[in-house]
Amino acid sequence: MSDHDEIERLRVENAGLRAELEETNQGVLALYAELDKQAEQLREASELKSRFLSYMSHEFRTPLGSILSIARLLTDELDGALAPEQHKQVAFVASAARELSDMVDDLLDLAKVEAGRITISPAWFELMDLFSALRGMFRPIMDATDADLIFEEPTGMPRLYTDDKKLAQILRNFISNAMKFTPRGEIRVSASLDGDDRVRFAVSDTGIGIPEELQASLFEDFTQVDSPLQKRVRGSGLGLSLCRQFAHLLGGEVGVVSTPGVGSVFHVVLPLTLPVEASDAAV
Repeated sequence: MSDHDEIERLRVENAGLRAELEETNQGVLALYAELDKQAEQLREASELKSRFLSYMSHEFRTPLGSILSIARLLTDELDGALAPEQHKQVAFVASAARELSDMVDDLLDLAKVEAGRITISPAWFELMDLFSALRGMFRPIMDATDADLIFEEPTGMPRLYTDDKKLAQILRNFISNAMKFTPRGEIRVSASLDGDDRVRFAVSDTGIGIPEELQASLFEDFTQVDSPLQKRVRGSGLGLSLCRQFAHLLGGEVGVVSTPGVGSVFHVVLPLTLPVEASDAAV
């Protein structure tokens, strides 16, 4: 083969490679365009879901508030005495309405988180005050159960600078879950230093425990433990997911250690002082 023929062959091969490369580039550009289109559709779908959740949550709140108000009026017997059986029926209506109201609140919080409308309001506070408020909140509920709720005194713990309302909501969810799955025994709430600049809150119980294969998905949206007790209690399956998202907003993390038949320990680890950039980014 002459040099001319070899050059011609290389030229043809080069032209073919250029054509193939151009075709590949066109395919990549089309793929990127399709991915951008799908990403935009997913963003719009997510936004619509958040708007729907927010709208429906607000719409549910008004009738639920009316039901609870009427139940309180009946319980207080302002319009006449109730028979013992009627008191039980009204108490059942009120309890169901409160459970539904809690689910609606969870959905509304989820919509706010996904829409980026959760506001972080950090302030200095004492752990003793936080534990006292939680103890008072759960006292009426614990009086009707066979489990004990114990708050360990946070002796020697420094003041915290974070959003105490978000932290209280995380601990409330942990305690409420522990109550659901601890028919008897104890639920213990504690706080301890984790290193020099972090604090670890733990809610431990002596309940039914959670199988290891289910623990990894507990903090995902709409996840619930499949157990005979779960069938008797209701919930949105969003409480632990919101705990995880609130913890991230506060610069921390959540986790669980559990043994079936022994009990569970849910924890949240937060910085003692919320970084300024975390507060600004969460608004």
